[in-house]
Amino acid sequence: MLFTPFEIKETVDMFMRYKLDIRAITLGVSLLDCAAENGEKTRRRIRDKLLRVAGDLVPAGRAIEREYGIPIINKRLSVTPIALVAGSSGDRDYTPYAEVLDSVAGELGVDFVGGFSALVQKGFSGGDRILVDSIPAALSATSRVCSSVNVASTKSGINMDAVRRMGEVIRAAAEKTSGRDGIACAKLVVFCNAPEDNPFMAGAFHGPGEAESCLNVGVSGPGVIRAALESLPGATFDELADIIKKTAFKITRMGQLVGMEAARRLGVPFGILDLSLAPTPAVGDSVARILEEMGLASAGAHGTTAALAMLTDMIKKGGVMASTHVGGFSGAFIPVSEDEGMVEAVRSNTITLDKLEAMTSVCSVGLDMIALPGDTSAATISAIIADEMAIGMVNNKTTAVRVIPVPGKRAGDWAEFGGLLGGAPVMAVNAASSEIFIRRGGRIPAPLHSFRN
Repeated sequence: MLFTPFEIKETVDMFMRYKLDIRAITLGVSLLDCAAENGEKTRRRIRDKLLRVAGDLVPAGRAIEREYGIPIINKRLSVTPIALVAGSSGDRDYTPYAEVLDSVAGELGVDFVGGFSALVQKGFSGGDRILVDSIPAALSATSRVCSSVNVASTKSGINMDAVRRMGEVIRAAAEKTSGRDGIACAKLVVFCNAPEDNPFMAGAFHGPGEAESCLNVGVSGPGVIRAALESLPGATFDELADIIKKTAFKITRMGQLVGMEAARRLGVPFGILDLSLAPTPAVGDSVARILEEMGLASAGAHGTTAALAMLTDMIKKGGVMASTHVGGFSGAFIPVSEDEGMVEAVRSNTITLDKLEAMTSVCSVGLDMIALPGDTSAATISAIIADEMAIGMVNNKTTAVRVIPVPGKRAGDWAEFGGLLGGAPVMAVNAASSEIFIRRGGRIPAPLHSFRN
């Protein structure tokens, strides 16, 4: 892959002026061969394999940063969903598996490890139930472990028993970390149509259809897209779309270079490149500010969903030309606490929970990093999840919910999570009860258009 001198200068400007970075290199590792007849043996195998396979991940990432001058913000691991690995162990609590993952991540210098996960879109196995029940204790006892549960898919419908249970689990996880604004919930995501190759947390896991190990990359660059739009103040939407597409191509090309080089140094296959725009709490690194640059007074104003739809589509169109293997989410994230523009929109009451839900019909993921009042009921949380799962199921796209009911806080209060997770105002929820709806249980059937072969 050759770069011209102009492209090199342009890329340096992206790094220095517009906060372009590689958000994550994520090494996926299969743990299927670690399963054993007892938990102690399984966990020992997990530890030994991760230390052996992932030992060079952080050194390789740091070497690439030094040699190429490209910031790599996080070095991460994703593993086979632990519910699949631990199911034959006879254990009744999977918290020790999370503790092993956390310990290994600490030894390796890895920022996060994803895969304390279960896939329950059609129903629970015994291991799935144990894992889901273990989530509150596991996430409150660890700092680097992330958890995800896939409760719905376009092919299977929505497992409403799982949706109900996840509302309860989120409440319990928040209570176990009440002294830290419920931060355990910031490491937990509920999915519809979860991708098996996602490098972003908290939803990363190494799917059973993946290779023995592979290297996935997540790029970012909201500041770069915004800067490109600033240069066209009177442009038509056709012109805006074209510049977004071209800029996404350049960002993705850089990510492809880093991903292939990291995979080569680790001796594993290059998996996918996720070209999602992932914001941070830093000023100038915001998806909301891109939408405002298109002419909206604030994110959340009428027209926001249309602007976000175009942004997401152009990112995909530009990115797929720059990388042979695009995967994960690939589009635009709209987390609240991780995007200073979104935080400002919440504070000014131009963004509400209902508006965010509408926006998720066209963006990459879903309701992300949203602080809720601490007294929000488990049934209401489950109903929020159900709505988002329905959007993903019907539209044949990935959607997700990562919400944090903050113990002791009410709408308008501030919740602080720290680091890349940022902080956010607590958002109000609809006060009408969904209790009877959630108690029905069972499964919402897949839509008619899912029956395609």
